[in-house]
Amino acid sequence: MIKVKFPKKLKKGSNIRVVAPSRSIAIISAENWKIANERLAGLGLNISFGKYVKECDDFLSSSISSRITDLHDAFCDDSIDAVLSVIGGFNCNQLLRYIDWNLIKNHPKIFIGYSDTTALQNAMLAKAGLVTYSGPAWSTFGQKLYFDYSMDYFKKCLMSNNPFDIKPSGNWSDDAWYENQENRHLIRNKGWRVINKGQAEGTIIGANLCTLNLLQGTEYFPDLNNSILFVEDDESSDSSLFDRDLQSLIHQKRFDGVRGLIIGRFQKQSKMESYLLDQIVLSKKELSKIPVIADVDFGHTRPIITYPIGGVVKVIAIAEKSKIEILKH
Repeated sequence: MIKVKFPKKLKKGSNIRVVAPSRSIAIISAENWKIANERLAGLGLNISFGKYVKECDDFLSSSISSRITDLHDAFCDDSIDAVLSVIGGFNCNQLLRYIDWNLIKNHPKIFIGYSDTTALQNAMLAKAGLVTYSGPAWSTFGQKLYFDYSMDYFKKCLMSNNPFDIKPSGNWSDDAWYENQENRHLIRNKGWRVINKGQAEGTIIGANLCTLNLLQGTEYFPDLNNSILFVEDDESSDSSLFDRDLQSLIHQKRFDGVRGLIIGRFQKQSKMESYLLDQIVLSKKELSKIPVIADVDFGHTRPIITYPIGGVVKVIAIAEKSKIEILKH
């Protein structure tokens, strides 16, 4: 695996540049915009926006040239400490052949987002050795209520160098919070589920599964050797789709170097029952000797953790004594 670079942590006074590598900021309401900026400012962070974040086409995105310009501008500006994705989408993999990878490599800085941003994050690791971060997008900070857990892990991962344990949230939600900030529906969190027992340590690879799989067979796919896979999927997934997407990942070169599998919580619309997920995992002999933990707080439900793609994690999967510890981030 390429030698990785960990960017400098955030602190009060750090400068954040918001860019839109997938969907445009134009789809975000004025209320959510205001809350997101106030919450980030509350951390002592200074927020600026890419020149083309408001550009919006028929795909609720913008041109490749506009998105590349904003991404390059953010990385080449040495006054910028972190680059924050507006939101997810469907098309940031369009950018990969147009990115100046030496620019990314020579100006390492925090890059954070989730969902479609997975393609950029894993490509940045593969091509530039940059450790990036799966976590709240800029729009996620616009969530008015029940954001404490997400904020806590954002700070643990990006504003401290100390190792930290991941703990299950007390409650979770899968509601359209961005449509009605006050009408929220919380669900008690039953905690993680251990599907395969064991323990392992390795480099974190992955995030959104179907997006990661877009990189298969390309120069942008990261090395799986000595890795711990973190995978999740959105509401468009179901048991059959997740099964074949996971199987496709298993077929990739050096999958035998994967040391563990962590699965994010599924959205309710996916109808992924526990017994179905167990069947999927247990049917694959390639997973039989590695620890597998499910229902962890990342993906498309709320709240979510922040974790380093390219960082180091230790996993202990032993029922109620299970532990996920981020060692290097």
